[in-house]
Amino acid sequence: MATIDQQFVEYIVKTLVNNPEKVAVDRKIDEKGVLLSLTVDPADVGRVIGKRGVTAQAIRVLLRALGTKQDARYNLKIVNTDEEEGEKRAEKPAKEEKKEAVEEEVEEEIDDEDEDEEVEEKETSELAEKTRAELADLDDLDI
Repeated sequence: MATIDQQFVEYIVKTLVNNPEKVAVDRKIDEKGVLLSLTVDPADVGRVIGKRGVTAQAIRVLLRALGTKQDARYNLKIVNTDEEEGEKRAEKPAKEEKKEAVEEEVEEEIDDEDEDEEVEEKETSELAEKTRAELADLDDLDI
C-alpha cells in the first residue's frame, strides 16, 4: 500500500498529466531522508516539470510542507524513461536533415552569387569595350 507521501504526489501529478494511468511513485529511504522517484509517460514529462521547472519546484515545496508535518525530509526525483531517450534519438535524424537542408540553401546562395558576379563581369567587359570604341572614335577626330 502506498504511503501518504506517495499518494500525495500521485494525486497532484495525475491531475496535471494527460496519461494518469502511467504515473508511478517509488519510495526509498536513505540517510538524506525519503526519496520519491516519479515516473510519468514521456509525453507528460514537460507538463510535470513546467516552464523553467516551476511546476516541479512547486511540487517539491508542497512535499517540504508535508515533510514538516510528518517530521521527514522529502526529495522528489523525476525519472526519465527509456522511451523518452528513444524519442530524442528519433529527433536527431530530423535535426540532421534540417542541417543538410540549410547547408544546401547556403550552397545555392553561393552559386547564385557566383552567377551574379559572372553577369557583372560580362557587363563590365561590355562597358569597357564600348568605352574603348568611343575613345577610338575621338582619336579619329582632327582638332
